Amino acid sequence: MNVRITKPIQGGAVRAISSKSAAHRQLICAALANGKTLLTCPNRSEDIDATAKCLEAIGASVHYELDKFLVTPVNFQTDNREKKLDCGESGSTLRFLLPVCGALGLRVSYTMGGRLPSRPLTGLLDEMTSHGCMLSEPGCSPLTCKGQLRSGTYTLSGNISSQYVSGLLLALPLLPGDSLIRVTDILESRPYVDMTLDALRLFGITVQEKERQVFRIPGGQTYCSPKICSVEGDWSNAAFWLSAGAIGKNSVTCTGLNLQSLQGDRAVLGLLSRFGAQVTCENNNVTISPGTLRGIEINAGDTPDLVPVLAAVAAVAEGKTIIRNAGRLRIKESDRLHTVAASLSELGADIAETGDSLVIVGEKKLIGGETQSFGDHRIAMTAAVLSSACSGDVMIRGAEAVHKSYPGFFEDFSAMLGGVYEKV
Repeated sequence: MNVRITKPIQGGAVRAISSKSAAHRQLICAALANGKTLLTCPNRSEDIDATAKCLEAIGASVHYELDKFLVTPVNFQTDNREKKLDCGESGSTLRFLLPVCGALGLRVSYTMGGRLPSRPLTGLLDEMTSHGCMLSEPGCSPLTCKGQLRSGTYTLSGNISSQYVSGLLLALPLLPGDSLIRVTDILESRPYVDMTLDALRLFGITVQEKERQVFRIPGGQTYCSPKICSVEGDWSNAAFWLSAGAIGKNSVTCTGLNLQSLQGDRAVLGLLSRFGAQVTCENNNVTISPGTLRGIEINAGDTPDLVPVLAAVAAVAEGKTIIRNAGRLRIKESDRLHTVAASLSELGADIAETGDSLVIVGEKKLIGGETQSFGDHRIAMTAAVLSSACSGDVMIRGAEAVHKSYPGFFEDFSAMLGGVYEKV
């Protein structure tokens, strides 16, 4: 699907969609619990559905109706036939369920799409192999795993993927013995691990962190269903609308956001304020209004998903912006350092990539033109947002990439915020 934007966002209000990061974690916890869970989640996406379908494949029942998931947990007395899990392009689904299925002692075949087979797994697979699992060679689809994960000490590097840590945190409470996760180097994207710990607490699981980045997990625990819970609004996707308020002509309000959320991308508020946008928070509503934007320096270690849209803001901010510590973006749905630079350049931005950084020199107005999503949802949404600063139309090739995290993105762009687009 190609989309031509002929009129950018005009301002207004839009409700934040459900956080897919929170949904992954709560769905998995519910599938491992001791009873049914009713999980309110008004919005679904390809990634959320991938987790739901994989949980059904290992024996849970996941039924969606009237904005809610009803999850009936896995029967732990399952048969030993191979389970076939289709993870789509969802890295969270794969990296969380690999150790969970290992802890359950299941034989599993994981099918992956897009760039997912080539995204890193080695550190996680090495630890699983040394603790009782047998896995096929990484880098191809399907990936197979069998054997029984054992309790013990797991050592992971913190500078590759926090999802390795989260997957083990979800899995190890199921084992009979106590376990330890020791994270070396700086644990980047730490807020995502905090989200996992929060979901575990909600389902009655205890994890101790008496030393920084050393997690002690008592074995033999039971996931206890809270019966009813809900998925909070998503700061990662709200950041696109909030950034549109910063670079456009009119204010944008995003409702349904938890201002005390553990989501790392809540940091977008402070970053937009540093750029010079006007930030107003009231209850669970956030309004961003245009201001005099100036370039800043950003450390993206904990907020890699914000980099594409922050680069769009930087493209129209006076002076130079440097986004550092973003090397892990090269192993996302696309090589995001390259694709952000390429996409924004095609729309007239002055942007260059280095090994782990982006350097952007702002322009007051961009020309617009034709660009592509590179199959990456965040690149497509960034281009749509940047249309607010372009003098001409913006054409996005492969705009269907938004379905991965935000299927209704262009509908909200138009119906809620006054933009005009056409499918070409």
